[in-house]
Amino acid sequence: MTDIMTPALGESVTEATVARWAKKPGERVAKDEVLVELETDKVNLEVAAPADGVLADIVAEEGATIGPGQVLGHISESGAAPATVAPVKQPEVAVAAPARTVVEAKPAAPPTPQPEPRPVAAERPLAPSVQRIVTEQRLDAGAITGTGKDGRITKADALAAAADAVA
Repeated sequence: MTDIMTPALGESVTEATVARWAKKPGERVAKDEVLVELETDKVNLEVAAPADGVLADIVAEEGATIGPGQVLGHISESGAAPATVAPVKQPEVAVAAPARTVVEAKPAAPPTPQPEPRPVAAERPLAPSVQRIVTEQRLDAGAITGTGKDGRITKADALAAAADAVA
């Protein structure tokens, strides 16, 4: 098994958010193929596969906050990895089932605080990629609902707002 590690994030960056996985467990990957996208306050990073093989598992799910050097997932260099992935994933699902009950109970509380992130996101500095989109499209950053960590506006949020403005 080869670990997929979080790369160095930059001089003053201490954490990143897993934005999107390009592959799912059990899928074949080639060395240097993009596996996952990470977002920080300053940059968006693409993490490439360190080896050929099969994506055995994902340790850091989308939306998770991770630090430099943290394991994101594993690549199995043998073709038998998908068979071993299923038993590993099943206990996690069983463990996650009680968590879903807790998660289902929590959504009742967040709808009230969700309108609050708008002003907070507008007061926070925007990531350079988001700032470029907001400036070029002449968007009001305060009117964009941020879906990132702590209500931050992500690049996807800015692109969606720009598409809505065009329509």
